[in-house]
Amino acid sequence: MRTDWTRVEIAELFDLPFTALVFLAAQVHRANHAAGEVQLCTLLSIKTGGCPEDCGYCSQSAYAESGLKAEKLMDVDAVLASAAEAKAAGSQRFCMGAAWRSPKDRDMDKVCAMIAGVKAMGLETCMTLGMLTGDQARQLKDAGLDYYNHNIDTSPEHYGDVITTRTFQDRLDTLEEVRSAGISVCCGGIVGMGESREDRVGFIHALATLPRHPESVPVNALVPVKGTVLGDMFAGERLIDDIEFVRTVAVARITMPKSMVRLSAGRESMSAATQALCFLAGANSIFTGDKLLTTANTGDSADAALFAKLGLKPMEAEEPMRTLEAAE
Repeated sequence: MRTDWTRVEIAELFDLPFTALVFLAAQVHRANHAAGEVQLCTLLSIKTGGCPEDCGYCSQSAYAESGLKAEKLMDVDAVLASAAEAKAAGSQRFCMGAAWRSPKDRDMDKVCAMIAGVKAMGLETCMTLGMLTGDQARQLKDAGLDYYNHNIDTSPEHYGDVITTRTFQDRLDTLEEVRSAGISVCCGGIVGMGESREDRVGFIHALATLPRHPESVPVNALVPVKGTVLGDMFAGERLIDDIEFVRTVAVARITMPKSMVRLSAGRESMSAATQALCFLAGANSIFTGDKLLTTANTGDSADAALFAKLGLKPMEAEEPMRTLEAAE
């Protein structure tokens, strides 16, 4: 797996004729993953609203006027009940997100109990809690955490137009702490935030040149939420068309061949044909269920109907990057 991609090489991939790019991505996908299998994941907001960060896309930011009220951290039993429902619906991975800049030490015991309980159900565990210290990352690892999500969001150059309360380097520092603790990395970002093609090149480049590729790469399309900076700025607009979104998925697949590439937020507004193109181009993971943190999602029944139409099935094969880790 190459980690020395140049921006020029990635830009050349984006510039390929669309059908040639998708064909190449499909070849890479089939060489590294089980064709026709898509991983089902569920995401639960375990602590909603009141985040002190000013991320321009986020309804949970204290800076947003989205009408979302801050809530306390959920009880462990309530989280485990949601995880049991997710498993019954076919999910393989249960992801838990808290609207924090970083977790407080007083919350760690409760968070670790959630991880241990979900893990005991036979589900993969994922957390996204903001920035971590090394000690916190090790606590999460000891509790059994499989994945930690911490997105870079966009290119280094466009980042300051979206977020000012933490730096791009802050994101990379947390990823380093997660890796050092032995936790797998889930890291991607959002497209359609007013960025240029050059920014999408920079976004993929930043991920594909990490010392180790993220085991999971979520690709989100901006969901413009009223009351957020970007939601008000781009209300009613779609700033990335379907073909360009599929291109982004395809380039992610080619440059990070063994990573799981996940269609995340924004999927509810995509046609079945667009999603089919994304799967053809190498996407092999989705969030299922009716909600992603605070935004709408397509729902289990709609996903089952889509899978039936496309001849897809929930993933049974091992994740390539995780298999590689075990061998090492």
